Amino acid sequence: MQIYLPIAEVSVNAFVLLGLGGLVGILSGMFGVGGGFLMTPLLFFIGIPPAVAVATEANQIVASSFSGVLAHLRRKTVDIKMGLVLQIGGLAGAFVGIQVFNYLKAIGQVDLLVKLAYVIFLGIIGGLMFIESLRALLKSRGGKVVSTRRKHNWVHNLPFKMKFRASGLYISAIPPLLVGVVVGVLAAIMGVGGGFVMVPAMIYILGMPTKVVVGTSLFQIILTTAFTTMMHATTNYTVDIALAVLLLIGGVIGAQIGTRIGVKLKAEQLRVLLAVMVLAVCTKLGLDLLLMPSELYTLGAGGH
Repeated sequence: MQIYLPIAEVSVNAFVLLGLGGLVGILSGMFGVGGGFLMTPLLFFIGIPPAVAVATEANQIVASSFSGVLAHLRRKTVDIKMGLVLQIGGLAGAFVGIQVFNYLKAIGQVDLLVKLAYVIFLGIIGGLMFIESLRALLKSRGGKVVSTRRKHNWVHNLPFKMKFRASGLYISAIPPLLVGVVVGVLAAIMGVGGGFVMVPAMIYILGMPTKVVVGTSLFQIILTTAFTTMMHATTNYTVDIALAVLLLIGGVIGAQIGTRIGVKLKAEQLRVLLAVMVLAVCTKLGLDLLLMPSELYTLGAGGH
């Protein structure tokens, strides 16, 4: 069933969009990521303009993340205090990111630079996560006890310490705030929840136990991406409601399924799978940029 998306100015199959929303919802529930790192490029691939994909996908992330958080709250695997600190940084970062996005759109370079940002960030994060996760998986199979928490690192030496009882941590509030800022900027510019940065940062920098990382990541994503969607809708007018509704429906259903799948897999297995998907999307975007140079020249000429 073909439907016309007025803001995106394209016609797409409604069942394809429902399916994409469901797939990303499953990833959200399994990995604690909003899923935008995968959904936004997929929207590029089916012909949705990058500016519309970024703004509208942020809206879908809110619903799938909220659905996932409800499941984790029932299991008491959400560190609400840590999530609130992360959200403060996230809102500040999202505000800055919207200003950057508006500037790029004004000079006609937003589409190209959004895609380049995806290739760079996904390549770096995916590579690091894959190496670390594969090492942890091999150790666990070798019968060694794998600890994802560092007992003491530079985070413990910073001021403004706070107790995060659900995570069993007593660390400075500065690193969570900075992580939140980075995720907020990414949410605004790339249309992602930032889970692909948030999850490894919470494990390897903040030292949070894996059991509360997924739920806390989803909790932080909700408010940051909701704010991002509101800013895009009121300043850029690039949120396509019809597209958002179809992605929302699929995302909410998928998140519940993903949460059930996630609890049956080991943490190391989840991180390896996530890393592989991040690298696959990065490779596809990179090849598209390299194999279609005419688009680059057209955009570059528009800037003169």
